Amino acid sequence: MIDLIFDILPQIHGGGNHQGMGAVKGLEAFLTFIESLTTKSPAEIFAAFMPGISALDNIHPLVVHFPIALLIIFFFADTIGGLLSKPAWRTFATPLLYLGTLAAMLSVAAGFQAAYSAPHNDVTHAIMLRHQAFGITVTVLALILSLRRYFAADDFITSKTYGHFTLSALLVLLLSLGADLGGLMVYQHGVAVAPVMQKHASAIQEQEQHQHTHSHNPAASSAHSHDSTPQVYSYDVATPAEDHQHESTPHTHDHGGHEHTH
Repeated sequence: MIDLIFDILPQIHGGGNHQGMGAVKGLEAFLTFIESLTTKSPAEIFAAFMPGISALDNIHPLVVHFPIALLIIFFFADTIGGLLSKPAWRTFATPLLYLGTLAAMLSVAAGFQAAYSAPHNDVTHAIMLRHQAFGITVTVLALILSLRRYFAADDFITSKTYGHFTLSALLVLLLSLGADLGGLMVYQHGVAVAPVMQKHASAIQEQEQHQHTHSHNPAASSAHSHDSTPQVYSYDVATPAEDHQHESTPHTHDHGGHEHTH
């Protein structure tokens, strides 16, 4: 559906690019697409319109942008409004804080689910733990700010609440650091990126088949020296060389008090 729209758009706006489909062919393709929806299931229809969301293994990458945007806008509107004595700005910032807090709670919950569903190794696990710590801290700070604001006196909006501003600034700082670690896991190490996870899964499957073959062939096992300890191969993209020596060791992680084995 997305490809179809971008093929038709140049013709609608009178673009001179003749490499796209013509208006008549575009209309024909659109009608064919609509007709094809009648044969699809609801899940397939959703995937046709929202292919990115339907490809997600978990919703954390989708919802995490909301607390980032809402809490940052809240901080600037509330702080500038307070320092410049603009109560309307602070009034505008209040619902942003409440919505950002709810979004942060949802994002943390989805993040814990993502930690179990996305394969990762020792290096990315250490990054993930720090990322989780920042996310939880930001959520707690946002909840404290929300409760303070909800139960504040009437003159709260018109006062220069420096403690509130300082706590908001700390929240934004930790939010930025946590978001940076999230980007590092995805763009540097490929966590939750489908081709990388498929490569990792294939390596583990080949390893298990190799071990199974040797477990049923004592002669081959005695003739060749093989380490029977399972090895989990690295699936990082552009991982620093010094990190690789830690990536081939199988390990058990503990996410929130529950063991998680890779």
